[in-house]
Amino acid sequence: MVEKQILETSKDFKQFWKKKGPYRYALTCNEFPPVLLEPEQWLFSDDVVALLKALMQFDVRKMKFVKAPFNPDNKTILRPEMLSPWKINNFPEEWNICVSEYFIPEGHLTQAVMDQIRDAEGKNDAARIEQVFFQCLEQEIESFGYLLFRCDGVLKNEAIRTYLDEWEKDDQEAGF
Repeated sequence: MVEKQILETSKDFKQFWKKKGPYRYALTCNEFPPVLLEPEQWLFSDDVVALLKALMQFDVRKMKFVKAPFNPDNKTILRPEMLSPWKINNFPEEWNICVSEYFIPEGHLTQAVMDQIRDAEGKNDAARIEQVFFQCLEQEIESFGYLLFRCDGVLKNEAIRTYLDEWEKDDQEAGF
């Protein structure tokens, strides 16, 4: 389950966190205008894959992992070496400008995703590709202009506390 909230001030965030939280993951856009989110919108979940899917609007866009036309065994099609034989249909157009190790525009996955698969049986079905892709995406989501907080235990909560303290200070300076 993913909770979506517009939280304009640190006070709003703290009230929401007390009432509904805590959650293991919290995500917002760190840039303006926000990409794939509304201004001041936050996503919260205990499941990072559900959170990332909600950000990408995975279900709304009817996204799915499919075989790409770039099959490495088919030598009649010229394909860049870096591409894998997988892509994500209906990939967010907004991310076509993102520089990623794991995908290129239009959702074509790179060999870097395939390199992360450590399955002894060598199964590279859509479910396994999806699982690995979201692990990779979690690692680099902040480079796309998002803030992702992982709140697992006391020390992991420290990052969000520090962020909230800075946010509260900014709110006070702005007169909120």
